[in-house]
Formats: sequence, structure tokens, C-alpha cells
Amino acid sequence: SLTISLSLQILDQYKESHDARESDGAATTGSLPRSVILIGHSMGGFVARAATIHPCLRRSAVETILTLSSPHQSPPLALQPSLGDYYKSINQEWRKGYEVQTTRTGRYVSGPKLSNVVVVSVSGGFNDYQVRSKLESLDGIVPPTHGFMISSTSMKNVWLSMEHQTILWCNQLVVQVSHTLLSLVDSRTGQPFPDTQKRLAIFTKMLHSGIPQSFNWKMQPQSPWSAQVLAKDIKDTAVSQVHTLSDCPSSFHWNDDILERDLYIQTTTVTILAMDGRRRWLDIQKLGSNGKSHFIFVTNLAPCSGVRIHLWPQKGKSSSDLPAGKRVLEVTSKMVQIPAGPAPRQVEPGSQTEQAPPSAVLHLGPEEMHGFRFLTISVAPRPTISGRPPPATSMAVGQFFNPDEGEIDFTPVSMLLSIHSYKDIFLKEDHPLAFNLSFAISLGLLPVTFSLKTAGCGIKDSGLLDEAGDNGNTKLCKLRCFPPVALAWDPTSGLHVFPNLYSETLVVDSSPALRTSTGAEKTTVFLLLDPHCAYKASIAVSVTSAASRFWLLYFSQIAGFCVAVVFFALMRQAHARPIPSILKAVESNLRMPFPFLPFVAVPILLSLFFSFLVSQPFPPFSSFTIVLIICYLLANGIVILLILVSQLVFYVAAYLHVFIKTRWQLWEGNFGFLFLHWFMNLSSRFFSLKVVRILRANPLFVPISAAIALSMFVHPALGLFILLLSHALCCHSSLCNSLTASLRSHARKKESDYKTEGNYLSQQLKPKPGSPSKENSSSYIQTQEDIFHLRHGLLVLHILATLMFVPSLVSWLQRIGMHQSFPRFLDSFLCICLILHGIFSSESLNSEVPLPRIMGKEVRLNLIYLIAGIYSYLSGMELAPYKVLYAMGAIGIISFALSILQAWTGATRFGRRRHWHRH
Repeated sequence: SLTISLSLQILDQYKESHDARESDGAATTGSLPRSVILIGHSMGGFVARAATIHPCLRRSAVETILTLSSPHQSPPLALQPSLGDYYKSINQEWRKGYEVQTTRTGRYVSGPKLSNVVVVSVSGGFNDYQVRSKLESLDGIVPPTHGFMISSTSMKNVWLSMEHQTILWCNQLVVQVSHTLLSLVDSRTGQPFPDTQKRLAIFTKMLHSGIPQSFNWKMQPQSPWSAQVLAKDIKDTAVSQVHTLSDCPSSFHWNDDILERDLYIQTTTVTILAMDGRRRWLDIQKLGSNGKSHFIFVTNLAPCSGVRIHLWPQKGKSSSDLPAGKRVLEVTSKMVQIPAGPAPRQVEPGSQTEQAPPSAVLHLGPEEMHGFRFLTISVAPRPTISGRPPPATSMAVGQFFNPDEGEIDFTPVSMLLSIHSYKDIFLKEDHPLAFNLSFAISLGLLPVTFSLKTAGCGIKDSGLLDEAGDNGNTKLCKLRCFPPVALAWDPTSGLHVFPNLYSETLVVDSSPALRTSTGAEKTTVFLLLDPHCAYKASIAVSVTSAASRFWLLYFSQIAGFCVAVVFFALMRQAHARPIPSILKAVESNLRMPFPFLPFVAVPILLSLFFSFLVSQPFPPFSSFTIVLIICYLLANGIVILLILVSQLVFYVAAYLHVFIKTRWQLWEGNFGFLFLHWFMNLSSRFFSLKVVRILRANPLFVPISAAIALSMFVHPALGLFILLLSHALCCHSSLCNSLTASLRSHARKKESDYKTEGNYLSQQLKPKPGSPSKENSSSYIQTQEDIFHLRHGLLVLHILATLMFVPSLVSWLQRIGMHQSFPRFLDSFLCICLILHGIFSSESLNSEVPLPRIMGKEVRLNLIYLIAGIYSYLSGMELAPYKVLYAMGAIGIISFALSILQAWTGATRFGRRRHWHRH
């Protein structure tokens, strides 16, 4: 609502200013702005989209939205049901907004409501640990004709990955975004362009670099480096006009080249080390033979002002020497700028420096050079850049090469083996300039540490290496070899550039092995290396980076699986007698091959079956299954750790309680405790009051009432805290009763064995009225243990549920003193159902569910727990862990209904064991 009011207020301010100028007699020109450009960061981007479809917002008031690190698909960690439901409803409205409005009979009503709205999502890349690129995608929400997502790592003039807050103040990104927003304004009207495709084209031109978001030069008819096809590429070359060397701006005027100054290159590799004002001729037919049909060129010279590249049908001094039917095509504009590392500095004028890093790349495929015989590389002379400081060093390297020679594939086995031992690759001199490294497992899942060490640079016979050693070798080779550059393509997050790559961890922001993953999960790394130098490359998977990325990418899945693990354990508790501990139940479910494999395989098969029903492409099966198994094992580990910690706390508290109670019984005859007896008698009078007796007869009334009231009127997490306290008190009481009975049983046994010893202790531990007799003490102990195990399992389940509301509780605490509102009905309702589950589950544990029999057997609560566990497993796979609360709420309703039916019919529980503890 705040966003809507601000947008309308901005537009109203223009109208008020316009009316005020008219009333003062001032001349007014132009029309008033009709729309506001919204820029949102993080959840602000989603709020901007939500405000756009709000019924209170005027139509066309918002037509352009730019979001920075905003989760559009779902929240980063979808834990709260109301938030997940809100996301689902907003995205559903946006999908409908781009559809043609028709009646039920199919009659046309109106065009799409959001037909004029353009949305661009900018992601922060792999350094954004709060929102992953997968969540920032607009796929399935905004059609490609009205928006796109781009990573800051592939944004023109930015090329950086940034943290979630850094994206707000990073100067490179702020400047580029500011220029983009200014470009959206029509200079004639002073308003944003009304045409949707015009605005989208401006966003594409200003944000996208010339390098595409995916790489596959063998399948694409055009080179992946050529983002724009020049207008001069006319289909019919026979009628094409003569093109002169004027594709670059006229301000970059060069003197006509003299033929005697031209150089004719006879090798497949051409090297330029100075701005000499010469033109290099390369014979495409000769040098591009033997499969070397691709040409790549890297340089630190500025296109047009420093270097120009042309394709010639035949040799000539200038384009005017060619026949009218021939043409010269300039491809300089196809050069793509890439981020360069720091430029080397000259120690003193005229001294030799290290090679400069490349700042531009050109790639020409055989289709683009078809019909041309020669390729020329023209280098500007130094006087042409007078008035500007010349570069410390000038470098340019071009090469005709065969892509197959630079193909290096890393299989999953080789990547996993590199964890223990480095995989070394030796690249001899005269190697291809471009290497295509294909990693079978995405670098978003298994980042690799890639290091390059110079092994030689053509000076082996000079004798310098023996004197300088390895360090001298490195220094000398840096004077001859340009710094390596790596460009990594990922299907999810696009392009990542790693300049000056000598030793670095290659990582991309990808989310492979998800149910929604449909594309290839490989990562392609395009490596540019100086062909004059030999290298030793080492590749090893970074275990620490892989572990952190795994937790970051799949924490939502693990959260959902944790609840599924507890449900599977409760299923075993509901089925077995006596009731096993929750820890033993979890361990039993991890037994191989059964029941571990069914718990893992059944949800996966169901997920694939549902994908088949909705005609959704299947994810990569192998990695999909392996990742799910790892997530399930991690979820079991988290649950076991939670159980061990809580169990340790309960046993320590129970032993202390029993110890103090025993000592109290031994000391109760001492005179010093008479005052305490008097206080106990006084308190007994308080407990004899009628109100107190009613409350003691109904011990669940107070916690239930308090928990429900807090859940409905304050915050759901507070109600769940009351439920946890009730579980903890019940667990403590039953465990203390069990330990006390066990001590008494042990004392009686000791008394029967040693009748002459321990009379005083036997007298002090004499059973009191209402306590179990000797013959049924074992049954009493077992009953108390069953109660403890049951309530402990419910406690673990509801701890997980409470943790899901903790972030919302923290936010609520921060808003104390501000405008408050009641909790969302969905959250409160589910919490009330959880409270009912915790209170009435013990009464319905062995009850038969009044449903039709399945294969001749009664449906009991253990089957309900199994279904809830599978549903929670599927919810985790969908990155929607908040849906597990739906399963908890359904079980709470079932437990409450069964308790009501038992009270109504007066039926006893199936197989109910008599309880010897006092009520």
C-alpha cells in the first residue's frame, strides 16, 4: 500500500505543479507523465510487482520495473505459510496479466492487462548469499517479450559479483543502471518511451554485453561472440553495394595504408606488440585449412581507435580497387569488451613491462568468413591517439584454430577424484589460443580451484632460465605472455568472467539438481591462453567451497526433509510396541537397504510421475537423485543432533530432580526443615481452593487456552512456545517417574538380596499410597518410558515447526511500538492445529481412523504419519518447506477428531494398556 500511495503521489505532484503554473499564467508544454519507473531491492522488487497488479493502482501508472537481487520465484527460505501463499497468488496474477482476457465461452474481452509492463531482474551472482539467481529468474512469470534476468557478472561495464547489500552502492552498477534509466526517456517528450519493445531493446542494449548468456559455437549458426549482426551483412551478395572502411565513427580517421607497409602473415598465429600503423593480411583459405576454420583475436587496443578488422573478397590497396560486385566487410564492431585486470606500470620510460591483459575479444566462425578470401588487422600508429596517454604496452594475438583441439572434458569421476589429488594438465607451446573446458558437474555445485603456472615461453635456449630459476622463469615469461582470461557460462546465471587467472576458485551461481532444473547442468569455461607460452594447469574441487555452496543451494530442501524424517520416526513409534525412543526410530529408518531405500525412492518416483502428468521436463536423474540422498542424510544428521541435545537436557534435569527428591526424603525428619514443612502445609491450603482444584482436574485447559490466544491475537510462535513448554514438562515428569520407580525397584531387589543391610534406606523408600506395587512396577516403568518417548518425538517435531516461525517473530519484535495487526489467519489456524496435535495425539495414537480399509487392514495413525512424511519430502523438493505445516495441521485435526469420537462413543483405544500413573 505504501508503494501504491507513493507512486500515485509522485504522479499527482506533477499534476499539481502543472496546474499551479497554468494558474500563474506560465506557459506549459508537453503532456504530464503517466507512469512511474519503480526500482526495488530484495523484497522491495517483489513488492513493486505486487503493487503493480493492486486494484487500487491506476492503470498504466507503473510500466517499467527494475529489481536488484529480488526473489521472484519464491522467498529465499520459504518457512511461513502466509508468505508462501502470498507469493503464489501474486505470481499467478502476473501470469494471467500477460494472457488475453476472454469469457468462459472463449469470446475476446480485452488484451493482456500487463501488456505495457516491462520487468528486468538484476542478480548479484555467486557472492549474494541471501538470494540465489534461480529465485531471481522471471521464467514462467514474465514472458521473454516483456522482461529478462541478467547477472551483474555479465552486465556491461560491471562484470562483478556482489553481495546482497553491495548491489545498492556498487559504483559500476549504479552508473550503468543510471545511464540505462536516462536512456529510457524520450528526449522529444521528456517521458519514458511508451512502446514496450523499445524500452526492452534499450535495457538489452545498455545492460547486455556482446557475449551471450550461453555458449555453444558448434550448434549456433552465428558466432556466440556476435551479439548483433551488422546491417551491412546483406543476404544477396551479388547485389550488395560496395562498402568502404567507414563502419567506425568518422572521428577515428586514419591515413590510407601504403601497400609497402603491409605485412603478409604466413603462420596461423599473428602477434602484435606495438602500435606500428601497419596492416596484417591473413589468407583465410590457406591459414584456415586443416579444420582450423575458426578465428579468434584478443587485444588490449581499443576497437576503431586502436585496431580495425576487415574481411576482403580479394587483395587490394583499398575498397575502391575492388570491382563493383565485391565488398569489404568491417567486423570491428563485433569485437566484445571484456573486463581486464590491472594494467602493468612502466618502472621508467622506455623500460620493458609485463604484457597487458586483453580487454577485447573477437571470434569469427566459418559462416561469417564464408565468401571472403582475406582477413586484415589494421593497427593505428601512435600519432593517431595524440592527446591521450598511450598504453604502457600494446598487445594483440590472433589465431586460426580448430575448436576440437581445445576441447577438454572433465567427467564426474575425474572431478570427484580431484578432491584427493590434483589433476594436472600440461599445455605445450603453440597450443590453441582458446580452450573449451567442459565440466560435467556444475561449478555452482562443485567449485574448482584452477591454477596456471608458466612452464615456458620460447626462451629455453637463451640460458637465462638456468640463472634465474623458476621465479625468474615466471618473471621473464610475464614479459612475453598476456595474462590468461576465463569466461564461464552457466545455464542459470549466465556469464562469469575471471581476468588475470593464475590461481582462483571458479564458481558460478547455479542451482543444478532441482526438480525445476530442465537444462544441462554442465558448466562451460572458455580459457584464453597465450599460444607462445607453455603452461601447467592444476584443477581440484574445493571441498570447503563445495560444502558452503551445497548448504546455500539446498537448505530449503534439507529443512523440508528434516520434518519428513521426524514424521517417518513418529510412524515407527505409532506402529511399534513398546514405543521406541525417537532416536532409535530415526536410526531404524536408516537401515540399508530397507527401510532407507523406500523412504528415498518413493518420493523421487512420485515427483517424476507428477512431472510426467503435467508434461514438465525431467531433471537430470543421476545428479537429481544423488543430491536428494545427500540432503536426506544431512536432514537425518540434523534431527539426530537435535534429539541428542534435547535428550541430554532432559536426562540431566531428571537425574538432578530425582537426586534432590531422594535427599529430601532422607532429610525430612531433621528439625531444620520444620519451617519448610510449615510452608508446604500453607501451600496445600491454596491448592485446596475450588478454582485451583478445577484447574488441577483439567491440567490442559490453561496451556491450551494460553497457546490458542497467543497464536490468534499476538504471534503464532508464542503459542508454539507454550506447546513446547507443555511437552517439556510432560517429558520431564514421565522421565522422573520412570527413574524414581526404577530406583525403588532396584532398592527392593537389593533389600531382598541383602536383608540385613540397608534397613534405613528401605524404610525411606517405602512405597506410598497410590504408587505401583512390586508386581506391576515394571509395567509402570514401561508406561512412563512410552509417554516420554511419545512426547519427546512430538517435541522434536514441534521444535522444527517453531523454528519456522522464528524469523517472523524476530520481525514482529522489531515492529513493536509501530502499527500492529493480527497475525495472518492461515498462520494462526495452522498453529492451532499444531497445538491440538500436541495435546490430543497421545489419545489417538493407537486409534483406528474411521476410513475405509486398505487391503483389509485398518487405517491407523502410523499410515497418516507416513503420508505426511512423503508430502513433506515432496514439499522440500519443491523448495517450499512451509507446506510441511499443512501436513502437521492435518494430523492435528485428525487427532482432535479422533479424541472427540472416543469421548462421544466412550470407546476405549485399541490395545490400550492400563496406566498405573496418577492423574
